Amino acid sequence: MQITTVSDFRKDMKTYLDRVIKNFETLIINRGKDSGIVVMSLQEYNSLMATNHELSSRNNELRLDSAIDKLKQGKTFNKDLIED
Repeated sequence: MQITTVSDFRKDMKTYLDRVIKNFETLIINRGKDSGIVVMSLQEYNSLMATNHELSSRNNELRLDSAIDKLKQGKTFNKDLIED
């Protein structure tokens, strides 16, 4: 995570944005006490929104937790795909 001020961001905006995209970093632009802006890549944002959607219902959350537990315990199996 990077932190900068509005003034520094304005001076070197391209470099900051390039770093955010290249390094999958989050940039916080500090605007004073308890105020700021968060900048992230579109790819990172889309990933965050997908995770938020997957965990949006309690049933989905329980299914994902169960699947993770099975993977950790080695309770997995291979299955061939059916091709038409």
